[in-house]
Amino acid sequence: MAKLTFHGGVHPYDGKDLSKDKPMRIIMPKGEMVYPLSQHIGAPAVPVVSKGDYVRTGQLIAEAGGFVSAPIYASVSGTVKAIEPRRVVTGDMVNSIIIDNDGLFEEVDYIAHDPKTVSKQEIIELIKNAGVVGMGGAGFPTHVKLSPKEPEKIEYVIANCAECEPYLTSDYRRMIEEPEKLVEGLKIILRLFDNARGILAVEDNKPDCIEILKNLTKDEDRISVKALKTKYPQGAERQLIYATTGRAINSSMLPADAGCVVDNVDTIVAIYHAVKDGKPLMNRIVTVTGDAVNDPCNFYVRIGMNYNDLIEEVGGFKTEPEKVVSGGPMMGFALFDLNVPTTKTASALLCLTKDEVSAMEPSACINCGKCAEVCPSRLIPKKLAVCAEHGDEETFSACHGMECVECGCCSFVCPAKRHVTQSIKSMRKTLLAKKKK
Repeated sequence: MAKLTFHGGVHPYDGKDLSKDKPMRIIMPKGEMVYPLSQHIGAPAVPVVSKGDYVRTGQLIAEAGGFVSAPIYASVSGTVKAIEPRRVVTGDMVNSIIIDNDGLFEEVDYIAHDPKTVSKQEIIELIKNAGVVGMGGAGFPTHVKLSPKEPEKIEYVIANCAECEPYLTSDYRRMIEEPEKLVEGLKIILRLFDNARGILAVEDNKPDCIEILKNLTKDEDRISVKALKTKYPQGAERQLIYATTGRAINSSMLPADAGCVVDNVDTIVAIYHAVKDGKPLMNRIVTVTGDAVNDPCNFYVRIGMNYNDLIEEVGGFKTEPEKVVSGGPMMGFALFDLNVPTTKTASALLCLTKDEVSAMEPSACINCGKCAEVCPSRLIPKKLAVCAEHGDEETFSACHGMECVECGCCSFVCPAKRHVTQSIKSMRKTLLAKKKK
């Protein structure tokens, strides 16, 4: 029987053995906390505190700056030290709220709810007010995603449990240790869509997760567990939708246009806490891993913590890393400085002893066609890269360059070691900026 999957894709070394068997650990921040006001797609949050204000854990410190935006909450108690630009993982300077952590962790009171009795509108409001965003990378405000124009046309709510990015194991540990929260969170989302069925989509390299989730949902009529073929980028939104439902979407469509809603594991658990416990999004699980760290592990991290603190928690570096990446090796951001804060979308910190990519010398394309073979969007990456290098925007668009999902498969398989993905990504960024103007 054919396994659920998609066209193309690659099988990089997954590196998950380094941290997948380590139970999640709670760590407490020590120094100052930094909260960038842009931790999501859309308008930046707007500060509601001023320098010198005392705040408690769970207190609103910045409200949403528009409909497509999200509020931000303090994850510690302490005094607002400043509101000023600070560096984030992308290298940008972003206006941020800095709180001097007093180490007391005094907390506000939360109002719990019964998920079975709250109305649909109340569920949306609770998620919106909690500042929940997509925690798989993009950071799209979740209340917007869960408010499509025609909710009755949503047929599938897909929990993205694939975790296809190499080295990352935070979703795996969440499914192993707290699967009930994932299932209950999915049931809360299903309450919003009367005609939808829930799908827990898990790659088949996680048989233990599949078994646990199947046991938990065996009596649930509206929820099924689907095992997917292990292949990168199986967890990408378009590929996941195709693998689980057979429906295809492109860059001009939203998942809702195909009758689908997709959320990742951490986002769904955040929804559970927002609705059931009335708790805002203040922490997430971060994988700190790689062959350069002493004790790779998954941590419960309070958003705003400095990456240097995470390195301290894993016992520092075994050897000085040549490359440090925020996220995974395929789609993460290489860092030149660890003095940056964790945010709502910070999934991992990967520290590698060797920077193999920088050591590679690109050579002339040999027209082997491997990049086209593995492209999950069925594009011809080599041609798009040439267009990008020559600034040929017209041909780039005509060859459907905007359909690229920037997964990195083409660069990964290129025997000439050409920077295919980087060239395409640069051109896409240029065209998107022009479109916004």
